[in-house]
Amino acid sequence: MSTTADLVLALKKELKAAHMTYADLAQKLDMAESSVKRMLAKGDMALSRIDAICRALKLDFAELARRVADAQPLLAELTQAQEKAVVADKKLLLVAICVLSQWTLEQITTAYRLTEAEGVKYLAQLDRIGIIELRPLNRYRLKLAKTFRWRPHGPVMDFFREHALLDYYSGGFDGHGEGLLLVHGSIARSLAPSFVERLQRVAQDFAQQHQTDQKLPEKDREGYTLVLAMRSWEFEAFSALRR
Repeated sequence: MSTTADLVLALKKELKAAHMTYADLAQKLDMAESSVKRMLAKGDMALSRIDAICRALKLDFAELARRVADAQPLLAELTQAQEKAVVADKKLLLVAICVLSQWTLEQITTAYRLTEAEGVKYLAQLDRIGIIELRPLNRYRLKLAKTFRWRPHGPVMDFFREHALLDYYSGGFDGHGEGLLLVHGSIARSLAPSFVERLQRVAQDFAQQHQTDQKLPEKDREGYTLVLAMRSWEFEAFSALRR
């Protein structure tokens, strides 16, 4: 939800973009110019006054609120409490994963055994948690950055390790477009971060391609899960043999 201060700041930008001076605005609001300056400098005013300024600018209040929301910084990581709330309900976790892929409510309820009412309920929960901003007609804006990642030792990754890791790696990785690589080696410590950055770019490329291919017919798309990792590690059985 946008704060009043955010809305006032956005109004100042709109006034500048419209080349409307404080004197012009004062005339439209039937106020003294000094009062308008003081009101905007304070950064706090009644919503009715904000609405009046919007009318003077010929700007819909809902559009102003949307612009403020779009300007908010995106999250690169959720808090421990936010992740805990997501994994508390398996259906909520499912919908969270779907919105990360920018699925529509119709796509979610078509693919999974969820009613439209359930889907709306879970979207509302994700809005309260802070993952999305729910909009009219059950559309939403994802509030997560492109660099978003689950907390390395948070509730979601713990859930993945406990319930999904073995299931994922039990596959043969021999289907069309599948592959599993295990590479071990010793490299300079200073170079390790650069390899991690490359892995992050691959993940971002994958996510971007997903967005691009949403316009393709469903019959031409296939769901894939990309898991990328790099860590200083040695198989326990090998470690036991070290001198």
